[in-house]
This record gives sequence, C-alpha cells and structure tokens, in this order.
Amino acid sequence: MKLRGTLGGLNLLIEPGDTGSSVQDALSVRTELLASAVTLELQGDADPEAVEAALHAIRAAGGTPGRVRAPRVSVPTPAPADSAPRPAPLPARTEILTHTLRAGYHREFPGSVIVLGDVNPGAEILAGGDVIVVGALRGVAHAGLGGHADAIVWARPIASTQIRIGDAVARAPEGSSLSNMRHREDQPLAEIARLQDGVIHIDVQK
Repeated sequence: MKLRGTLGGLNLLIEPGDTGSSVQDALSVRTELLASAVTLELQGDADPEAVEAALHAIRAAGGTPGRVRAPRVSVPTPAPADSAPRPAPLPARTEILTHTLRAGYHREFPGSVIVLGDVNPGAEILAGGDVIVVGALRGVAHAGLGGHADAIVWARPIASTQIRIGDAVARAPEGSSLSNMRHREDQPLAEIARLQDGVIHIDVQK
C-alpha cells in the first residue's frame, strides 16, 4: 500500500499483497491525512477486503472517497487480416457499489465492478471486466461482457445458479447452486471463477 499527496488530495494505491488487516493497521496511524478527497488506485488483483478496509478508514477519518482507478495493461497481438477481430482491451475504470444488490437490480458496467455486500437472488450484474463481490453472489453475474475471456468472477462464495464469463455460461442443476462447497454462513470461503479452454472453472480460495 502506498499513500501520496497530489494537487487534488491524496492517492491511495492498493497493491496485490495488501490485505484488509494490513491496510487497516497502516491507515490507523494516518487518520489525519485521510480527512480529504482520496483517490483509490487498484494494482493487479487487489484484495476486495483491502479495498473495503481503505474505504472504511477514509470515511471514519472524515474523508471523501473519490474516483477509483484500476489500471489494467493489455497489449493486443496484431491479428492477421483473415482472422476474426479480437475484443478491445478491458476498460480501466472500476466501479465500487457500497451496498447489497437486491432482487430486481439490473445494471451493466463498461469496466470492472466491486460490490461491497451481497448480490441477492433476482439481481443481475454485467461487467466488461471483472465482477468482485465481497459478500455472497446468489444472483446472476456476467464478467467479460463483449468476449473478454480473461475476466474473473470472485465472491464469498459463488452461490449463484448461473454465471457468465466472456461468451461461456455455467449453469447449476435445478434446485442447487454453482458453489463447490458446503459453506457455513458464518464462515464463508471465497471462490474464484475463471475461463479455461472455453469452460468456466470455480475454485475455492484458501
């Protein structure tokens, strides 16, 4: 985690190795610096709990979370003239939703989206990039909208009946969910879904 001042306030960089507890500890001694406009920047596969801890610390200090930037570098390989066109690089902007998504919610995002809550049954979220849910994913999620096969779905857990990544679809048998585990509601485990060889695989994060 890195914190630096800018002309418009502060810039807080969340790095892949940061955790919720490490961010909380680091920011607890810098509360006076957070009482301003703070721009969050996510580097690589940032931990959603680290993002949540940063947002909580900013608000507790009286600051204002500003824009969220998630730089994602993509260098496309030039395609031969006779081949199918490749999808455009994933958009860099990440949206953060600070509430649980309830039944009837339906929204499409051009980039990645982080939900600081649950996605309930009957809610649907579509994203051009990744879909990251800090709580349980029980609704429908579509990551990589537009054919971006390297997008992921991350939730704690993925208890949905259907998810999509790129052009692939994973559906659970009727009356069940896609979750790989029998999770306890008081100790949910994180799961990540990736597209491998055209098939969506869901793995438990340990």
